[in-house]
Amino acid sequence: MKGHLTAIALLVGGLAVVGCSTAVSPAPSGPRGPASVTPELVSPPRTPAPIDRSEPTVVRYEVETIEQTGQLAEGVEYRYWTFGGTVPGPMLRVRQGDTVEISLKNASGSRNPHSIDLHAVTGPGGGAAVTQTGPGLSTGLRFKALNPGLYVYHCATPPVPEHVANGMYGLILVEPPGGLPRVDHEYYVMQGDFYTQGSLGQSGSQSFAPDKMLAENPEYVVFNGSTTGLVGDKALAARVGETVRIYFGVGGPNMTSSFHVIGEIFDRVYPEGAMEPLTNVQTTRVPAGGAAIVDMKLEVPGAYLLVDHSLSRLLRGAVGHLNVAGEPAPWLYTSMGASPAQSSGMAGH
Repeated sequence: MKGHLTAIALLVGGLAVVGCSTAVSPAPSGPRGPASVTPELVSPPRTPAPIDRSEPTVVRYEVETIEQTGQLAEGVEYRYWTFGGTVPGPMLRVRQGDTVEISLKNASGSRNPHSIDLHAVTGPGGGAAVTQTGPGLSTGLRFKALNPGLYVYHCATPPVPEHVANGMYGLILVEPPGGLPRVDHEYYVMQGDFYTQGSLGQSGSQSFAPDKMLAENPEYVVFNGSTTGLVGDKALAARVGETVRIYFGVGGPNMTSSFHVIGEIFDRVYPEGAMEPLTNVQTTRVPAGGAAIVDMKLEVPGAYLLVDHSLSRLLRGAVGHLNVAGEPAPWLYTSMGASPAQSSGMAGH
């Protein structure tokens, strides 16, 4: 029981998601067709704005791999390996047909080589074959975004599971030429499983436990890098009548998610990040290394929980908040009050 109480306390404590600023350096210009763009990378990770242009272009990103210590849970420090200093790494957003250039820099203070494998890439290793990057060095990758969809990216430097388990994952959205239906709010959420030498809630600096990873026995299963990555001042927010879209991915390295928002039904779900939606979905299964897009319109105010419906993981940190403001809607949802329990009349049957 003590362990469960400690786990519950982790879910309500205030702690910071690992993060730092991510610089974007101007990319060299050149005769590559349409004018190129260099989108801003933001930290902590947010959803980039929808793409308004009608033609493909060259999109340039500079991403730095950074190893740094942050809070995994209240009183629990962990040395993350990251893209851009955040877990997840920055969300990338391009258009189908774009040529994407990624400059990958490995910070000089890193202890390990790193790379990037984007599931949106058609080519060996998804880019990892040409981006194995030692500390203090840089590499580059150019690819054509052929297929629309929402895709995971992650480090693919051996041992690959260890790099992913330490937080090296993110999402890249390849918009179709006409874009997605517009909504009022777009949010970026990723689930990951973490393996620490200490047990769940054990305070202090915790190191990576490879034996637990191999046994697929995580101490923490979290959204956006920590047990409170989506609560408190990091909670999602909207108002009654607004539409919300969540770009949801699972970095893993092992756990599959049964993503659910308690008290809401997804109006549209783009399973596996594909562009053909399902409608009226209660829970959507998202595999490790996979992603989904979920849309919902909010009709009733209140606090909604984002969970992995493998619900014991809630006690390991897989919980987030969506706070909805606005006027009550008693014709949709209201309390009937408390009254003495009535017999069902079924006794003896």
